[in-house]
Amino acid sequence: MFPVLLLVWSQFDKNTGTNRTDDPPIGTDRTIRVQASEIANHKNEEVKGMLRVSKIKHCFPLSTVTQRFSSFQAPTQSVIDKAAFDGELRVFIVAGEVSGDNIGSRLMSSLKKLSPLPLRFHGVGGSMMCKQGLTSLFPMEDLAVMGLWELLPHLYKFRVKLKETIDAAAMFKPHVLVTVDSKGFSFRLLKELRARYNQQHLENTPVHFHYVAPSFWAWKGGESRLGVLSEFVDHLFCILPNEERVCREHGVEATFVGHPVLEDSSEINLVKRTCNPQESKLEGLSFLSKYSLPSDSTVISVLPGSRLQEVERMLPIFSKAMKLLKDPFPTLVTLIHVASNSQVDHYIGKYLREWPVPAILVPSGSTQLKYDAFGVSQAALCTSGTVAVELQLARLPSLVAYRAHFLTELFIRYKAKIPYISLPNILLDSPIIPEALFRACNPSNLALILERLLLDEEMREKQVGAAGELARLLHPSESGMSKLVHYSDLDSYRYTPSSLAASTILSYPKQ
Repeated sequence: MFPVLLLVWSQFDKNTGTNRTDDPPIGTDRTIRVQASEIANHKNEEVKGMLRVSKIKHCFPLSTVTQRFSSFQAPTQSVIDKAAFDGELRVFIVAGEVSGDNIGSRLMSSLKKLSPLPLRFHGVGGSMMCKQGLTSLFPMEDLAVMGLWELLPHLYKFRVKLKETIDAAAMFKPHVLVTVDSKGFSFRLLKELRARYNQQHLENTPVHFHYVAPSFWAWKGGESRLGVLSEFVDHLFCILPNEERVCREHGVEATFVGHPVLEDSSEINLVKRTCNPQESKLEGLSFLSKYSLPSDSTVISVLPGSRLQEVERMLPIFSKAMKLLKDPFPTLVTLIHVASNSQVDHYIGKYLREWPVPAILVPSGSTQLKYDAFGVSQAALCTSGTVAVELQLARLPSLVAYRAHFLTELFIRYKAKIPYISLPNILLDSPIIPEALFRACNPSNLALILERLLLDEEMREKQVGAAGELARLLHPSESGMSKLVHYSDLDSYRYTPSSLAASTILSYPKQ
C-alpha cells in the first residue's frame, strides 16, 4: 500500500480536530507540510518520508485542494496529492487555434500560481502558451482549420499530427491532460488515448479535461451526442451559462467557469474604463496622438479572423467595403487587428499594399493595446468569433460578417437550429449586433450597414446598452463560485475563469 498524504497547516484546529473554514484571502502566503504518514498494520512500520513545501503563494484557499481529507475515512486523493509522489505535476495541454492559445496560456499561469508543486508542461500550443513554459510539438497553426470542405485537403496531415501527439502524451506520462476547444482534433486525441490506456490495462492514467464545451446548443441533435463524451472526457469546463446543467443531465461532469473574455476585464479593469467616458476619451486622444492621426478621424477597427483560411476569404471583402466608405467618410482610418498567427501576420502584411484607406496594424499580445484601439474606434467590422464578445463588452458598435465554402454554408443552413451566429445575439436571443452572413456578406452590404452604424445613434445605443446584461450572463453566480473555491467573498476582481478551472483541476478526485 501507498502512504497516505496529509496536508497540515497552521489553520488546523487542534481542539476540534477539524480544518478551519476561515481561510485567508486569495493571494496570501501559507506554509504547508505534506507528510507521508505511517499506515496502520504496515509491515515495516516505517515512515516513507516527508516533503516540505514552504512559503508558497496561493491564490485560493487550500481547503479547495484538501477538502476531501477533512475526514480520514475518505480514500480518494486529489490530482495534486497523487502528483506529490512524483515531486511534480505534469500537464499535457493541447490548443489548436489562437483563442485556445489564449485560454491555455492563462490556465497554465493560474496552475503555476496555485500549485504547491513544480509544474512541467508538454503538448501543442502557440506563442502565448510557449511564454508560459510550453515547448510545442509542432506549430499550432497546423491544426487551425475550420469547416467541412476546407478540412478535406488537410486530413492526412491531421492524422500524422494526431499520432505524433498521442505518442508524445503517452511518453510524457502526465497526471493531467487538458485539451482546449478545437473539438475535432481534441476529442480524437482524448478518445484514442483512453482506448490505449484500456488496451494496456494501465492503472495510473491521467485525468482528461476539455476546456470549452462543444456548441451542442447550436445544432440539431447536438444534445443527444453529449453522452458519448463521458467515455473519454472526465471533466468539461463550460464557458456559457446553462451548458453545465445540460452536460450533467447527459452524464458528463462539467463546471461553468465563465467566459475567457472576462479575463480581459480583470486584466485592464474594463468595467471601470467603460463606465468613465471622460477617461476613455482621454485614452482615445492619446492613441490618436501616438500614431499622428487627426482628432476628427473616423476610425473603424477591422478584425478579419485568426485562421489563415478565413482571413484569406474575408480580408478582400472587407477591403472592398472600406473602398466604398472612402467618399462618405473622407477621414476614414482603419485599425487592422492581427491575430497571434505567423501565417496570418505575413498575409496581412502583404495585403496591406492593396488596402484602399490609411491603416494601422494592431499586433496581438497586448490586451491593453487591443482595448485602447477599441476605445478610439467609432465602429468595428469583424469575422464571426470570440471577438464579437470582446467588442460587445468594450461597448463598441460592431458588424459581424461570415463567409465559408458554399458546401460548408449549405451544411450550416441545414443543421443549425439557432437564427444567429454571433454569441452576444445568441445569449441575448435578440439581433443586438447586425450580422452579414453568407451571400449577404458582400462589400456593398457591409458598407451600407457600417455607414448606418456610424451615423444612427439609436442603433449604436442599442448595442452599447446590452453590454451589461451580456457580462452578467457570462459570469458564474457567486454561489456557484463559492461551492468551487470555498471562498464566499470572491468578487470579479479576484475571480478569473482560468483560476476556477485551475483550482478544479488541482482538487479533482483521482482514484
